[in-house]
Amino acid sequence: MAQARTEFAAALNQIASEKGIDAGVVLDAIRMAALAAYKKDLLLRSEPIPEDFEEFTSAVDPVTGEISIFHGSENVTPPGFARIAASIAKQVIMQRLNEAERGTILAEYESKVGAIISGTIQRQEGNTFFVDLGRAEGILPPSEQVRTEAYHQNQRLKFLVKEIREGGRGSEVIVSRSDPDLVKALFGLEVPEIQSGAVEIKVIAREAGSRTKIAASSKEEGIDPVGSLVGQKGVRVQAVISELGEEKIDIISFSGDPARFIAAALSPAKEIQVKLNETDKIATVTVPTSQLSLAIGKGGQNVRLAAKLTGWKIDIVGAEEPADAEAVAGKPESADQKDKEETGEQKEQVKEVIEKEVAEAEKNTTDAKEKKTAVKAGETLEKAVDEENPEQEKQNLEEAIGEAEEELGGSSKKVDSSK
Repeated sequence: MAQARTEFAAALNQIASEKGIDAGVVLDAIRMAALAAYKKDLLLRSEPIPEDFEEFTSAVDPVTGEISIFHGSENVTPPGFARIAASIAKQVIMQRLNEAERGTILAEYESKVGAIISGTIQRQEGNTFFVDLGRAEGILPPSEQVRTEAYHQNQRLKFLVKEIREGGRGSEVIVSRSDPDLVKALFGLEVPEIQSGAVEIKVIAREAGSRTKIAASSKEEGIDPVGSLVGQKGVRVQAVISELGEEKIDIISFSGDPARFIAAALSPAKEIQVKLNETDKIATVTVPTSQLSLAIGKGGQNVRLAAKLTGWKIDIVGAEEPADAEAVAGKPESADQKDKEETGEQKEQVKEVIEKEVAEAEKNTTDAKEKKTAVKAGETLEKAVDEENPEQEKQNLEEAIGEAEEELGGSSKKVDSSK
């Protein structure tokens, strides 16, 4: 018996050492459990519970493991209670071990809040999924899920450790797939400049499963924050997109100038003018009509995310572009405009040839009828040149030239209609 009791002390001390548990804490728990067991033993023996039961105490010998019950200074331990006490001691120690281990695990995951962790979907209860994180079980509630994602058993994903909170089963590790910080943490894994602190993601606006806008800044001169996040040939941003199920990601440079920041946030829309109402924090944004749909986005998503990103209410209005906007802006003329100008020049050249030929025909004849015919032919040619339909103009011109040559007896030279 003495050997067993010595083993009790050795086991208690070993457990306390390995698990980081204070032996006194375990002994206190055993004492409380012993009193509860003594009360239950009285009921089983149909003995009344003393009115002053709160004055009863218990003691545990840390060396022998022997448990005794006292009322005042009187030892009232019932016969055979040693066996019950031994069972109690075992249960309490195991319970304390489990609690201590769980506490250690929770403390470990508390330090990981805001970080990325890989896990495997283990099971589903209702709309909640339970994730195997290794040493702990994570809970993915509906509020932290992405509606466009389908989860299934044994699926391995990356999760954001969002928080440790008290639930129906005690402390729970809550993980997320929809939190904007998941995107931030994923970029942290892919971008060395973020890890070194040279580049910082300042703000994120996300509609999980659809689109995310990110504003980043550089703390070191010569480092492009947008280029750092995108990576060579887009390899870094593509790695993040792949993990998020092809969610679109817009990356812009952060600016302390609200007008510039708002204009950048409305990307891919361009040629944006911003007017700020500092008092109400409202930005009135004017964009060309051609850019209006880009600025607003499908279902208003682009402007909605831009508002979240910048913290400003954004009102968008369209502005009609002037007809000669390209010329005013000093941009190259369009192909249509060049064609029109060239066609006009050609018409003037044709008219000059017609006038010369008619004058020559009139000069070379003294017959009044022939002169009248020459004038008529010239008028017909000019009318053909002024035709708005190019194909019809060409046909009319060719017919008019033929008639003129016939009427003038070949005195007129042929007009090139290709000019």
